[in-house]
Amino acid sequence: MIEHDGRKRVIITNVSPRVENGQFPIKRISGESVTVEADIFCDGHDEIAALVAYTEKSKKSWTEVPMHHFINDRWQGSFTVENRPVCHYTIHAWIDHFKTWRNALQKKVDAHQDIAVDLLVGVEMIKEAATRAKGTDKKELTDFVKKIKNEKDKALAVSWTLSSELNELMIRYPDRRFATVYEPTLSIRVDRKKALFSTWYELFPRSLGANGTHGTFIDCEKFIPEIAKMGFDVLYFPPIHPIGNAHRKGKNNSLTCTPGDPGSPWAIGSEDGGHKAIHKELGTLDDFRRLVKKANEHGIEIALDIAFQCSPDHPYVKEHPEWFIKRPDGTIQYAENPPKKYEDIVPFNFECDSWQELWNELKSVFEFWIKQGVGIFRVDNPHTKSLNFWEWCINKLYADHPETLFLAEAFTRPKIMQWLAKLGYSQSYTYFTWRYDKWQFTEYLTELTKSDMREYFRPNFWPNTPDILATDLQHAERPAFIKRLILAATLSSNYGVYAPAFESCENTPFPGKEEYLDSEKYEIKDWPPRSESSLVTLMSRVNKIRKENPALQQTNNIEFLNIENDQLLCYLKTAHHHSNAIIVAVNMDSNYTQSGLVDVPVDLLKIGEEQPYMVHDLISDNKYIWKGRFNYIELNPHIIPAHIFRVHTH
Repeated sequence: MIEHDGRKRVIITNVSPRVENGQFPIKRISGESVTVEADIFCDGHDEIAALVAYTEKSKKSWTEVPMHHFINDRWQGSFTVENRPVCHYTIHAWIDHFKTWRNALQKKVDAHQDIAVDLLVGVEMIKEAATRAKGTDKKELTDFVKKIKNEKDKALAVSWTLSSELNELMIRYPDRRFATVYEPTLSIRVDRKKALFSTWYELFPRSLGANGTHGTFIDCEKFIPEIAKMGFDVLYFPPIHPIGNAHRKGKNNSLTCTPGDPGSPWAIGSEDGGHKAIHKELGTLDDFRRLVKKANEHGIEIALDIAFQCSPDHPYVKEHPEWFIKRPDGTIQYAENPPKKYEDIVPFNFECDSWQELWNELKSVFEFWIKQGVGIFRVDNPHTKSLNFWEWCINKLYADHPETLFLAEAFTRPKIMQWLAKLGYSQSYTYFTWRYDKWQFTEYLTELTKSDMREYFRPNFWPNTPDILATDLQHAERPAFIKRLILAATLSSNYGVYAPAFESCENTPFPGKEEYLDSEKYEIKDWPPRSESSLVTLMSRVNKIRKENPALQQTNNIEFLNIENDQLLCYLKTAHHHSNAIIVAVNMDSNYTQSGLVDVPVDLLKIGEEQPYMVHDLISDNKYIWKGRFNYIELNPHIIPAHIFRVHTH
């Protein structure tokens, strides 16, 4: 049993938002609001007052925001976070004796009871408040004491006592000696906007060379204006480090490596260096820094893949053999996920005796690349490394470099994915790639945006990755790719594509697997010139729509709309008090035309039941006049499988 001051009678419980009872922070970006709720009550019938108190790390004092009761002992208060990196908040609640007395006085007056003593009780409360007040407020409270105490006309004394002016003064100077303060203090991780809204373009820089030659950072630099023109603001590279020779994989992950096979970039480390070195065929560190600068000039950030695993040739293997698992035959254990074998990489042993030394070295890898100008990291398979390490590492880095963002590439069990997000990852890969029909998307987005996950899990939707060619894209035609593009780009405010495979509608799978045949992971690709069927123009259009409409720059604001056709998925997103409203309609059938009546929430959008209004399809530029709730939609996937409507109510 917890010892506390028994005079503190108010109970504060069931506080939200909070993550793991306050063990981890909730997440916001600068300018976002936080709405705090709690069950607040006490014994008896006394009135309660409550507030949310919050402080930003750079400030010494707390800012207080009143809470209001709205239903069944549930209270609510909101504030906006501005400054990074960390904000703290809690709740104060106390018995409001003046309000309790004031309400009782009014009832006695209405019942024509004697209130002489009651007025004296009120005067004492006002006196006490005056001792807490300052300046003109102190004088006004003192004047109220004199007027009420000396007034012979009880009706006039009551009117002063019940006046709104006195009530407002008393609210400003409450008696909080016995206030209950919620513990532990809760925290908010405040990130920059790109944590919530980003558009990723993934490519292998080694495939940008002419005629199948090895590409360089200089080749990438030439491509930067094109990526910017398409509207992407994050250019993500797979590992750029030296690639090992030992057990190097050949084409299609073959164990047989033929001369000229470049190997997998995820087999990191050779005699040329490890995680702090660059594959020499890509260029130099100066070349990389120049590329980062060029990208920044075009509004693009370079995101690097950090994969904490090593080729058997990695310098760590020779310099720190204690960081790896040795088998009884003296060899180092390579990576496995039976029946899969990854002979070209060896994992770190996070249970080794020198684990702290290992942790420090791995953290220094991030720090090295941060010094080169990198502010975003996509982390490969973080769920296969120590979760305690990630909590320690990310929080250390965040404290020194609060601008840094981390994307967790963890396609694993839900609770592990959620834990990675809780402990500090800014964004997370999701199951979007394996959601195919209307019901699955509705259920999954509801889980992401309407449950507690909304407070800490920021989804990043990818239709494809170098590892994954989803079933519904295999052997599919162009409408299937367009459908997945629009779903990813409008369901989530963070999305990305592995390109140019996606933009060219590459869809040939490795037989029997959700993987690409002739995967770029194991060979340099000589991508053909963009054809008329390329998705580049549409991708550029969709990205422009996202940038021009704040409603699409959030994820948690989604509301699914009713339409009596299981092949049509419709949803609404709004921003700025519904001044920016977007309705998206997607034909989930990539082969046949589908139609139906969508139920528009006209009350929410402040549209009259019989009021005509315009919807502007931002993809086709067509405009339509709708009226009231139910409106007709028809989508031929071979023309365009989706609408992105901007709703104009005036």
